[in-house]
Formats: sequence, structure tokens, C-alpha cells
Amino acid sequence: MPEISARNVLRGKVKKITHGAVNSEIVIQLPGGIEIASIITKISAEKLKLKEGKDVVAIIKATNVMLGTGF
Repeated sequence: MPEISARNVLRGKVKKITHGAVNSEIVIQLPGGIEIASIITKISAEKLKLKEGKDVVAIIKATNVMLGTGF
């Protein structure tokens, strides 16, 4: 795997892809069944040749992570 500065790298498989006119929503299933979603440009999804079942890594680089309770 290439070296990157992000410390949160989650391996999973593409579960579902929903293409819009400009963006695509990619649902990724992580080990244990947890799902996360990513919104990327449709061009990027095509360039990465994403399809259901493909192994991917979700790379999360954020300066803030918000938490809440009582929702």
C-alpha cells in the first residue's frame, strides 16, 4: 500500500454504487458488517473502476470528528 499521512485506513468491499449526474455515493462494507458511505465525483468512481464486490480502502483524513448523544 502506498505511504500516506492519514492514520485512519479502513479496508472493505464496495457494497452499492449510486451514480448521480456529477457525484457518486459508494457504500463500503467493512469486516463485521459495518457500512460507511463516501461521496466522490462520478469521474473519480469511473477512473477507479469501482464496482460491487471490489476491494477498496476508505482513507479518512479529518481535523475534526464530531460526536453526539441523546439523538
